Amino acid sequence: MKTKITELFGIEHPIIQGGMHFVGFAELAAAVSNAGGLGIITGLTQGNPENLAKEIRRCREMTNKPFGVNLTFLPSVTPPDYPGYIKSIVDGGVKIVETAGNNPQKWLPTLKEAGIRVIHKCTSVRHSLKAESIGCDAVSVDGFECGGHPGEDDVPNFILLPRAAEELKIPFVASGGMADGRSLVAALSLGADGMNMGTRFMATKEAPIHEHVKQALVAASELDTRLVMRPLRNTERVLKNAAVDRLLEKEKALGARIKFEDILPEVAGVYPRIMKQGEMDAGAWSCGMVAGLIRDVPTVKELIDRTMREAETIINQRLSRLAAA
Repeated sequence: MKTKITELFGIEHPIIQGGMHFVGFAELAAAVSNAGGLGIITGLTQGNPENLAKEIRRCREMTNKPFGVNLTFLPSVTPPDYPGYIKSIVDGGVKIVETAGNNPQKWLPTLKEAGIRVIHKCTSVRHSLKAESIGCDAVSVDGFECGGHPGEDDVPNFILLPRAAEELKIPFVASGGMADGRSLVAALSLGADGMNMGTRFMATKEAPIHEHVKQALVAASELDTRLVMRPLRNTERVLKNAAVDRLLEKEKALGARIKFEDILPEVAGVYPRIMKQGEMDAGAWSCGMVAGLIRDVPTVKELIDRTMREAETIINQRLSRLAAA
Protein backbone atom coordinates (compact mmCIF):
# COMPACT_ATOMS: atom_id res chain seq x y z
CA MET A 1 0.00 0.00 0.00
CA LYS A 2 1.64 3.21 -1.17
CA THR A 3 0.68 6.58 0.26
CA LYS A 4 2.41 9.92 0.67
CA ILE A 5 3.46 8.78 4.14
CA THR A 6 5.07 5.52 3.00
CA GLU A 7 6.95 7.43 0.31
CA LEU A 8 7.99 10.24 2.66
CA PHE A 9 9.43 7.92 5.29
CA GLY A 10 10.51 5.00 3.10
CA ILE A 11 8.30 2.43 4.81
CA GLU A 12 6.19 -0.43 3.50
CA HIS A 13 2.93 0.11 5.39
CA PRO A 14 1.31 3.45 6.35
CA ILE A 15 1.44 2.61 10.05
CA ILE A 16 3.41 4.61 12.63
CA GLN A 17 4.03 3.65 16.24
CA GLY A 18 3.37 6.49 18.66
CA GLY A 19 6.23 7.78 20.82
CA MET A 20 4.96 6.72 24.23
CA HIS A 21 6.52 7.50 27.62
CA PHE A 22 8.32 4.47 29.08
CA VAL A 23 7.08 2.35 26.15
CA GLY A 24 9.06 3.64 23.16
CA PHE A 25 12.29 1.71 23.59
CA ALA A 26 14.42 0.03 20.92
CA GLU A 27 12.69 -3.36 21.21
CA LEU A 28 9.30 -2.00 20.18
CA ALA A 29 10.59 0.51 17.62
CA ALA A 30 12.69 -2.13 15.85
CA ALA A 31 9.82 -4.63 15.83
CA VAL A 32 7.48 -2.10 14.21
CA SER A 33 10.06 -1.08 11.61
CA ASN A 34 10.95 -4.71 10.83
CA ALA A 35 7.24 -5.41 10.26
CA GLY A 36 7.06 -2.63 7.66
CA GLY A 37 5.80 0.27 9.77
CA LEU A 38 7.68 3.16 11.34
CA GLY A 39 8.96 2.49 14.84
CA ILE A 40 9.59 5.38 17.21
CA ILE A 41 12.00 5.68 20.16
CA THR A 42 10.71 8.06 22.84
CA GLY A 43 13.55 10.54 23.41
CA LEU A 44 12.78 11.99 26.84
CA THR A 45 12.07 8.55 28.27
CA GLN A 46 15.79 7.78 27.92
CA GLY A 47 16.57 10.37 30.60
CA ASN A 48 19.50 12.14 28.94
CA PRO A 49 21.14 12.55 25.51
CA GLU A 50 23.79 9.92 26.24
CA ASN A 51 21.20 7.26 26.94
CA LEU A 52 19.27 8.26 23.82
CA ALA A 53 22.43 7.78 21.76
CA LYS A 54 22.81 4.29 23.26
CA GLU A 55 19.17 3.47 22.51
CA ILE A 56 19.56 4.59 18.90
CA ARG A 57 22.62 2.35 18.54
CA ARG A 58 20.71 -0.52 20.16
CA CYS A 59 17.83 -0.06 17.72
CA ARG A 60 20.25 -0.09 14.77
CA GLU A 61 21.47 -3.50 15.96
CA MET A 62 17.90 -4.80 15.73
CA THR A 63 16.77 -3.31 12.42
CA ASN A 64 18.12 -1.92 9.16
CA LYS A 65 14.77 -0.31 8.36
CA PRO A 66 13.88 3.37 8.95
CA PHE A 67 12.91 4.34 12.50
CA GLY A 68 12.39 7.66 14.21
CA VAL A 69 12.74 9.45 17.53
CA ASN A 70 9.98 11.28 19.37
CA LEU A 71 11.03 14.56 20.99
CA THR A 72 8.43 16.32 23.12
CA PHE A 73 9.07 19.99 23.84
CA LEU A 74 7.81 20.71 27.33
CA PRO A 75 6.94 24.09 28.85
CA SER A 76 9.38 24.24 31.73
CA VAL A 77 11.60 26.70 33.60
CA THR A 78 14.24 23.95 33.64
CA PRO A 79 13.83 22.28 30.23
CA PRO A 80 15.58 19.06 29.25
CA ASP A 81 18.86 19.27 27.35
CA TYR A 82 17.20 19.64 23.95
CA PRO A 83 20.41 20.59 22.11
CA GLY A 84 21.98 17.43 23.51
CA TYR A 85 19.05 15.25 22.48
CA ILE A 86 19.07 16.70 18.97
CA LYS A 87 22.82 16.13 18.70
CA SER A 88 22.31 12.49 19.66
CA ILE A 89 19.62 12.18 16.99
CA VAL A 90 21.75 13.80 14.29
CA ASP A 91 24.93 11.94 15.26
CA GLY A 92 22.98 8.70 15.36
CA GLY A 93 21.95 9.11 11.74
CA VAL A 94 18.24 9.15 12.51
CA LYS A 95 16.34 10.70 9.59
CA ILE A 96 12.83 10.93 11.05
CA VAL A 97 11.75 12.89 14.13
CA GLU A 98 8.28 13.06 15.63
CA THR A 99 7.91 16.31 17.56
CA ALA A 100 5.19 17.02 20.10
CA GLY A 101 4.25 19.56 22.75
CA ASN A 102 5.39 23.13 22.15
CA ASN A 103 6.10 24.66 18.74
CA PRO A 104 9.28 22.98 17.35
CA GLN A 105 10.20 25.91 15.07
CA LYS A 106 13.33 26.81 17.05
CA TRP A 107 14.81 23.37 16.40
CA LEU A 108 13.77 22.82 12.78
CA PRO A 109 16.82 24.45 11.11
CA THR A 110 19.21 22.04 12.84
CA LEU A 111 17.02 19.04 12.03
CA LYS A 112 16.51 20.10 8.41
CA GLU A 113 20.20 20.77 7.92
CA ALA A 114 20.82 17.15 8.90
CA GLY A 115 18.30 15.93 6.32
CA ILE A 116 15.76 14.92 8.96
CA ARG A 117 12.05 14.76 8.12
CA VAL A 118 9.77 16.06 10.84
CA ILE A 119 6.23 14.98 11.69
CA HIS A 120 4.55 17.09 14.37
CA LYS A 121 1.71 15.93 16.62
CA CYS A 122 -1.30 18.27 16.53
CA THR A 123 -4.75 18.20 18.12
CA SER A 124 -6.37 20.84 15.93
CA VAL A 125 -6.47 22.08 12.36
CA ARG A 126 -5.02 25.47 13.35
CA HIS A 127 -2.01 23.83 14.98
CA SER A 128 -1.59 21.57 11.95
CA LEU A 129 -1.55 24.59 9.65
CA LYS A 130 1.03 26.24 11.87
CA ALA A 131 3.21 23.12 11.67
CA GLU A 132 2.89 23.20 7.89
CA SER A 133 3.80 26.90 7.76
CA ILE A 134 7.01 26.49 9.76
CA GLY A 135 8.26 23.68 7.53
CA CYS A 136 7.18 20.38 9.08
CA ASP A 137 7.04 17.62 6.48
CA ALA A 138 3.91 15.96 7.88
CA VAL A 139 1.59 16.06 10.87
CA SER A 140 -0.05 13.52 13.12
CA VAL A 141 -3.62 14.69 13.68
CA ASP A 142 -4.78 13.53 17.12
CA GLY A 143 -8.51 13.28 17.71
CA PHE A 144 -10.30 13.54 21.04
CA GLU A 145 -10.25 9.72 21.34
CA CYS A 146 -6.48 9.58 21.73
CA GLY A 147 -4.56 8.57 24.81
CA GLY A 148 -2.34 11.20 26.40
CA HIS A 149 -3.05 14.83 25.65
CA PRO A 150 -6.01 15.43 23.27
CA GLY A 151 -5.92 19.21 23.54
CA GLU A 152 -8.84 21.32 24.72
CA ASP A 153 -11.13 21.42 21.67
CA ASP A 154 -12.66 17.94 22.10
CA VAL A 155 -13.07 17.31 18.36
CA PRO A 156 -13.23 13.61 17.40
CA ASN A 157 -11.51 12.20 14.35
CA PHE A 158 -14.64 11.87 12.19
CA ILE A 159 -14.70 15.67 12.13
CA LEU A 160 -11.04 16.52 12.65
CA LEU A 161 -9.57 14.38 9.87
CA PRO A 162 -11.74 15.65 6.99
CA ARG A 163 -11.21 19.19 8.23
CA ALA A 164 -7.47 18.61 8.14
CA ALA A 165 -7.79 17.18 4.64
CA GLU A 166 -9.61 20.33 3.53
CA GLU A 167 -6.88 22.63 4.81
CA LEU A 168 -3.49 20.89 4.68
CA LYS A 169 -1.14 20.53 1.75
CA ILE A 170 1.37 18.30 3.56
CA PRO A 171 0.48 14.66 4.30
CA PHE A 172 -0.93 13.66 7.67
CA VAL A 173 -1.70 10.53 9.64
CA ALA A 174 -4.69 9.84 11.87
CA SER A 175 -4.02 9.30 15.56
CA GLY A 176 -6.50 8.40 18.28
CA GLY A 177 -8.85 5.42 18.04
CA MET A 178 -6.60 3.57 15.59
CA ALA A 179 -6.49 -0.20 16.18
CA ASP A 180 -6.88 -2.34 13.07
CA GLY A 181 -7.60 -2.53 9.35
CA ARG A 182 -10.98 -0.85 9.81
CA SER A 183 -9.21 2.10 11.41
CA LEU A 184 -6.73 2.35 8.56
CA VAL A 185 -9.38 2.27 5.82
CA ALA A 186 -11.47 4.83 7.68
CA ALA A 187 -8.45 7.10 8.14
CA LEU A 188 -7.60 6.87 4.43
CA SER A 189 -11.19 7.55 3.42
CA LEU A 190 -11.27 10.66 5.61
CA GLY A 191 -8.18 12.08 3.90
CA ALA A 192 -5.25 10.81 5.97
CA ASP A 193 -2.27 9.05 4.38
CA GLY A 194 -1.82 6.56 7.20
CA MET A 195 -2.37 6.05 10.89
CA ASN A 196 -0.51 6.34 14.17
CA MET A 197 -1.16 3.65 16.78
CA GLY A 198 -0.08 4.15 20.38
CA THR A 199 -2.20 2.26 22.90
CA ARG A 200 -2.70 -0.66 20.48
CA PHE A 201 1.07 -1.20 20.22
CA MET A 202 1.34 -1.34 24.02
CA ALA A 203 -0.56 -4.63 23.93
CA THR A 204 2.05 -6.51 21.89
CA LYS A 205 4.63 -9.12 22.83
CA GLU A 206 7.56 -6.80 22.10
CA ALA A 207 6.27 -3.81 24.07
CA PRO A 208 8.82 -3.58 26.94
CA ILE A 209 6.21 -3.02 29.65
CA HIS A 210 4.82 -5.13 32.49
CA GLU A 211 2.33 -7.87 31.68
CA HIS A 212 -0.11 -6.27 34.13
CA VAL A 213 -0.37 -3.25 31.83
CA LYS A 214 -1.01 -5.38 28.75
CA GLN A 215 -3.70 -7.38 30.51
CA ALA A 216 -5.32 -4.18 31.79
CA LEU A 217 -5.64 -3.02 28.18
CA VAL A 218 -7.18 -6.34 27.10
CA ALA A 219 -9.66 -6.18 29.99
CA ALA A 220 -10.62 -2.53 29.46
CA SER A 221 -13.67 -1.32 27.56
CA GLU A 222 -14.15 1.90 25.64
CA LEU A 223 -15.81 3.29 28.79
CA ASP A 224 -12.77 2.88 31.04
CA THR A 225 -10.75 6.01 30.26
CA ARG A 226 -11.03 9.31 32.10
CA LEU A 227 -9.96 12.89 31.39
CA VAL A 228 -7.76 14.41 34.08
CA MET A 229 -6.11 17.82 34.55
CA ARG A 230 -8.87 19.64 32.67
CA PRO A 231 -8.94 22.48 35.24
CA LEU A 232 -5.21 22.98 34.56
CA ARG A 233 -5.81 23.07 30.79
CA ASN A 234 -3.40 20.16 30.46
CA THR A 235 -6.02 17.54 29.71
CA GLU A 236 -4.85 13.94 29.60
CA ARG A 237 -6.81 10.81 28.75
CA VAL A 238 -5.83 7.99 31.11
CA LEU A 239 -7.06 4.53 32.12
CA LYS A 240 -9.33 4.54 35.17
CA ASN A 241 -7.73 3.23 38.38
CA ALA A 242 -7.62 4.07 42.10
CA ALA A 243 -5.09 6.88 41.60
CA VAL A 244 -7.22 8.46 38.87
CA ASP A 245 -10.25 8.30 41.16
CA ARG A 246 -8.27 10.16 43.83
CA LEU A 247 -7.09 12.74 41.31
CA LEU A 248 -10.62 13.42 40.07
CA GLU A 249 -11.86 13.79 43.65
CA LYS A 250 -9.18 16.44 44.25
CA GLU A 251 -10.23 18.27 41.08
CA LYS A 252 -13.85 18.17 42.18
CA ALA A 253 -13.06 19.38 45.69
CA LEU A 254 -10.64 22.15 44.74
CA GLY A 255 -12.21 23.27 41.47
CA ALA A 256 -10.52 26.29 39.92
CA ARG A 257 -8.20 26.56 42.94
CA ILE A 258 -6.36 23.35 42.06
CA LYS A 259 -2.63 23.54 41.34
CA PHE A 260 -0.31 20.98 39.78
CA GLU A 261 1.32 20.50 43.18
CA ASP A 262 -1.98 19.17 44.53
CA ILE A 263 -1.90 16.15 42.22
CA LEU A 264 1.82 15.37 42.30
CA PRO A 265 1.32 12.03 44.12
CA GLU A 266 -0.88 10.81 41.26
CA VAL A 267 1.19 12.04 38.30
CA ALA A 268 4.84 12.66 39.23
CA GLY A 269 7.34 9.89 38.56
CA VAL A 270 4.71 7.17 38.37
CA TYR A 271 5.52 5.72 34.94
CA PRO A 272 8.45 3.49 35.99
CA ARG A 273 6.34 1.98 38.76
CA ILE A 274 3.49 1.24 36.37
CA MET A 275 5.26 0.28 33.15
CA LYS A 276 8.22 -1.54 34.68
CA GLN A 277 6.92 -2.87 37.99
CA GLY A 278 3.27 -3.35 37.12
CA GLU A 279 1.88 -1.30 40.02
CA MET A 280 -1.41 -0.59 38.31
CA ASP A 281 -2.75 1.88 40.89
CA ALA A 282 0.49 3.82 41.34
CA GLY A 283 -0.70 6.79 39.29
CA ALA A 284 -2.38 8.06 36.15
CA TRP A 285 -1.11 6.69 32.85
CA SER A 286 -2.04 7.57 29.28
CA CYS A 287 -4.48 5.29 27.50
CA GLY A 288 -6.76 5.84 24.52
CA MET A 289 -10.42 4.90 24.15
CA VAL A 290 -9.15 2.36 21.63
CA ALA A 291 -8.56 0.05 24.61
CA GLY A 292 -12.13 -1.06 23.95
CA LEU A 293 -10.95 -2.63 20.67
CA ILE A 294 -7.98 -4.52 22.13
CA ARG A 295 -8.69 -8.23 22.50
CA ASP A 296 -5.28 -9.87 22.47
CA VAL A 297 -1.50 -9.44 22.83
CA PRO A 298 0.00 -10.48 19.47
CA THR A 299 3.51 -9.95 18.20
CA VAL A 300 4.02 -6.66 16.39
CA LYS A 301 4.37 -8.47 13.07
CA GLU A 302 1.15 -10.39 13.66
CA LEU A 303 -0.66 -7.15 14.47
CA ILE A 304 0.63 -5.25 11.44
CA ASP A 305 0.13 -8.16 9.03
CA ARG A 306 -3.40 -8.67 10.34
CA THR A 307 -4.15 -4.95 10.04
CA MET A 308 -3.01 -4.85 6.42
CA ARG A 309 -4.97 -8.01 5.54
CA GLU A 310 -8.09 -6.53 7.10
CA ALA A 311 -7.62 -3.26 5.25
CA GLU A 312 -7.09 -4.96 1.91
CA THR A 313 -10.12 -7.18 2.45
CA ILE A 314 -12.32 -4.19 3.23
CA ILE A 315 -11.08 -2.28 0.19
CA ASN A 316 -11.07 -5.18 -2.27
CA GLN A 317 -14.22 -6.98 -1.17
CA ARG A 318 -16.69 -4.94 0.88
CA LEU A 319 -16.10 -1.56 -0.75
CA SER A 320 -15.77 -3.08 -4.23
CA ARG A 321 -19.12 -4.88 -3.78
CA LEU A 322 -20.77 -1.65 -2.68
CA ALA A 323 -19.33 0.16 -5.71
CA ALA A 324 -20.50 -2.59 -8.04
CA ALA A 325 -24.00 -2.48 -6.59
